[in-house]
Amino acid sequence: MEKVIEIMNYTVLNLPLYKFIIAFVVFFLFLFARKLFTLTIVKTAKVFVGKTKTEIDDKILNSLIKPLDFLFIIFGLHLASIVLSIDKYFITFTKGMMIFSMFWFLYNLVLSFEKDILKLFNKRVSQEIGLFLTKSLKVFVIALGIVAVLQNFGINVSAFIASLGLGGLAFALAAKDTAANLFGGFAILTDNIFKIGDWIKVGSVEGIVEDIGMRTTKIRAFDKRLIVMPNATIANSAVDNFSRRDRRRINMRIGLTYSTTPAQMQKILKEIREMLKSHPMIHDEPLFVYFDQFDDSSLSLFFYLFTKTAVWEEYLKIREDINLKIIDIVERNGSGFAFPSQSIYFENELKMTKNS
Repeated sequence: MEKVIEIMNYTVLNLPLYKFIIAFVVFFLFLFARKLFTLTIVKTAKVFVGKTKTEIDDKILNSLIKPLDFLFIIFGLHLASIVLSIDKYFITFTKGMMIFSMFWFLYNLVLSFEKDILKLFNKRVSQEIGLFLTKSLKVFVIALGIVAVLQNFGINVSAFIASLGLGGLAFALAAKDTAANLFGGFAILTDNIFKIGDWIKVGSVEGIVEDIGMRTTKIRAFDKRLIVMPNATIANSAVDNFSRRDRRRINMRIGLTYSTTPAQMQKILKEIREMLKSHPMIHDEPLFVYFDQFDDSSLSLFFYLFTKTAVWEEYLKIREDINLKIIDIVERNGSGFAFPSQSIYFENELKMTKNS
């Protein structure tokens, strides 16, 4: 027994060994209490909130579980520090971790209700504004949490920023582009220039919008490249939004051979116009089909009309259908399609004489 007492009184870092053992037991008990809390109170609370009609209490509970679990560890460490008589060093740390847990809970709340916020904005304004708002809330909670924790550790953030002097001015100048991008993103969302999934073209960049962030917009090009554009650049540029149009234009020419007679030409034009006017996917106006010029090797027909869809694949199918019908009309009327060619005529026959 005396040997055990002697071992327990053996000092490590100027503290008897038994205090380390008690501190470990206290910390272990809090880990056990944390597990018990999860298996009993949390499980019971989940059953209770699961019986309610609303999902709000479920989301609040799920947001609270992990921060509370973390607090058990923090309180265990704090009580262990009291046993070891080093709690004065842990008081500030414990308060800081409690503040961290509170903002962790708030961040989880934003994540839990993110879809509900998006649904709300999808009905009233646009989903992109909802995304912008949720991202802003996340950044705000994180930034506020960092400031609160730093203040707890005695770091005066406002005084620190004010004391930067020229450094603060340099930081402000460096951040002006970020601020411009933030306002650009806000302008894109409020003006409803485009939304996720739209096919747009900005300058030489063309593709499908994948994400509208607070600083940048991500565009997936048709060759599958991901292009990230600053919002300020987009806000100050002309944007072609192809998804907003309800039709696509067909602007083309075909050339018939010079052997086509006027009667054949008139019949071909008449049948093509009738075919296009009766086509279910072609707008009646404007619809122009005319023999308007003589090219070097063909009689040129001009086509200007619009499809009733803006979807690229459907548009291609309509063009294919029209082209096949034009081929049928031209061939049925005894004409043909011209191709670049040259004819050479000799005014005098070349006579070959035989040398005698």
